[in-house]
Amino acid sequence: MELIIVSGISGSGKSSAIHALEDAGYYCVDNLPPDLLCDLARVLASGPKPVRKAAVGMDVRTRAHLEDLPQVLHGLEKEGDLDIRGLFLEANEASLLRRFSETRRRHPLAEGGHSLPEAIGLERRHLAPLAEAADRVLDTSELSVHTLRRRVQDFASGGSAHRPLTLLFQSFGFKHGIPMDSDLLFDIRFLPNPNYESGLAELTGLDQPVRDYLEAQPELEQRLADVHRLLEDWLPAYSEEPRSYLTVSIGCTGGRHRSVYMVDRLAERFADRAPHVLVRHRELGSGQPGGHQPDPGTQ
Repeated sequence: MELIIVSGISGSGKSSAIHALEDAGYYCVDNLPPDLLCDLARVLASGPKPVRKAAVGMDVRTRAHLEDLPQVLHGLEKEGDLDIRGLFLEANEASLLRRFSETRRRHPLAEGGHSLPEAIGLERRHLAPLAEAADRVLDTSELSVHTLRRRVQDFASGGSAHRPLTLLFQSFGFKHGIPMDSDLLFDIRFLPNPNYESGLAELTGLDQPVRDYLEAQPELEQRLADVHRLLEDWLPAYSEEPRSYLTVSIGCTGGRHRSVYMVDRLAERFADRAPHVLVRHRELGSGQPGGHQPDPGTQ
């Protein structure tokens, strides 16, 4: 049986993730205490129609039992043929504060006089072990509900150990914050900035004048080759892990020129892995499979 443990910060979209898995054919249970996991697995695996795909939501509401989770999972894996994976949902504080304000819901740790920012910080500390143990951490700060559902279902469908690793290249701007779902992150702010060149500020790294400007910089091709070589060397090791995604984030100051160009060039170099190469330009609000077709969920 395949079992996905879904956890995350309150307000990061855990309920939407559970619903996405349910729509994908998973038997879903939310807010289950960890010490009941073994009983659930036995019940689902028995009977005339055993359940082959299940997902269990766990969050800070069961914090009194979370410290037992590693031991419970170890026991489950020893019992039999069970493929267990973890998905952890994150979001930056600004997004979480906005979502709680919009929904007017109370944070589960708001009791005891904690302010909302204090409750969020306390929750992060409680859930840190789950985040560290997860196979994938998904930052939902800038994701629409539709894109979140698709990312969750992509994670679920990539569970087979024989499925090729999906490479997600994403550009971003440091002044807008570092994407928390990054597995590898490269800072290219040392390259000359087209934003200060006449006629280029309003363009992006997708436009030919910006590409021409960057390609005229003597160090660019060397830096591109450095990143390409590192990924080529490291990808086999990542592919041996039980993971379906590797997120490579490239950052510049604003996330509209240098990082966009570099991400597209890297996607081109790894195009032989298509359709397992994805591109996302965070500050342009676009995600593109293979670097070509727009992703309507992030427009």
